[in-house]
Amino acid sequence: MKRMISTTLASILCLAVTACGGGNTSGKTAETAPPANTPSATAPAANEPVKNEKLIVYTNANSDGRGEWLIEKAKSAGFEMELVGAGGANLTNRLIAEKNNPIADVVFGLNNMLYENLKKENVLTKYVPKWAGEVEQGLNDPEGYYHGLVKQAILLGYNPQAYTPETAPKDWTDLYKNPAFKGKYEAPTLLGQITPQLVVAGILTRHKDANGELGISKQGWDEVKQLFDNGVRAVEGEDFYANLASGKTPLGALVSGTLSKKEEQYKVKAGIVSPSIGVPMIVEHAAIVNGTKKKATAERFVEWMGTAEVQGEFAAKFNAMPANTKAAEKANDSVKALYANLKAQPLDWSFIAGNIGKWVEKIELQIMK
Repeated sequence: MKRMISTTLASILCLAVTACGGGNTSGKTAETAPPANTPSATAPAANEPVKNEKLIVYTNANSDGRGEWLIEKAKSAGFEMELVGAGGANLTNRLIAEKNNPIADVVFGLNNMLYENLKKENVLTKYVPKWAGEVEQGLNDPEGYYHGLVKQAILLGYNPQAYTPETAPKDWTDLYKNPAFKGKYEAPTLLGQITPQLVVAGILTRHKDANGELGISKQGWDEVKQLFDNGVRAVEGEDFYANLASGKTPLGALVSGTLSKKEEQYKVKAGIVSPSIGVPMIVEHAAIVNGTKKKATAERFVEWMGTAEVQGEFAAKFNAMPANTKAAEKANDSVKALYANLKAQPLDWSFIAGNIGKWVEKIELQIMK
């Protein structure tokens, strides 16, 4: 059992649902100068045209037409690029393997935990774009290695026919502390799924203890045990939203990026809990690869990509919520309404990245046995 889990942990950090990209996508354009307003960290000499070298860009956020859209937008801005798409864990492993002879110039997508692993392996170079100050507070890397583009919230949802805002839980902790919710929620299934892992991390990190097991106090582990003991185990192959809609398990975890499609599919608009502590946020980021020989072009590309204009157009096209607060004004009304009452739960991503694999192993072997 332990061998089986250890072989699985290499892929547990892959970004869930909409964030995992498909196969390789490439696009080419003629080399042209970027628009006059394109920021540049390395200014050319007077009257000397700026030359953008072809960039190799790694991403796990190129599915559902997003990669093709970015290629065309970048082309119009004067950038020649090739997208290499794969799952988040695979890209992370590839970047680490290539760190002594890097192929990629830029990486975007991925989540905080994967970027923390890349930082630890010295894969990224520190660079703070001008638009970083427009990103919602707490979403950028405080050390300046990666910066937020798109955010997705991990939500506690409920069937509105079973609960009202007054009777629904107010936080994940209510599920196992209030007997009224026993057997009414789906307990997280951890292996290979980032969403439930973040639900658990959001509980465990409230009980951080340097002297505790794996950095967590006994109370924290007791609470996680209660979470699993009082919930209903997920059934492989079943869609949780179908169970929420039918009332089988009217409470459980949802990802904001898939919410509108699920509501349309099952004809039930889930109620959303807004804990005072905030909700875990999956944030797609952009970063520059350490050792790139095209650093000036990479910096101009990141500067362009994260602007309010580009991210606002992306948000409107793909029903996303930008991390850039100015771009968020261009998000679709339904997305803005969802996020109006949400805030990001403060999380120590470095601490989580260094421990999540061990936490999952302990839970699978000792708590869920």
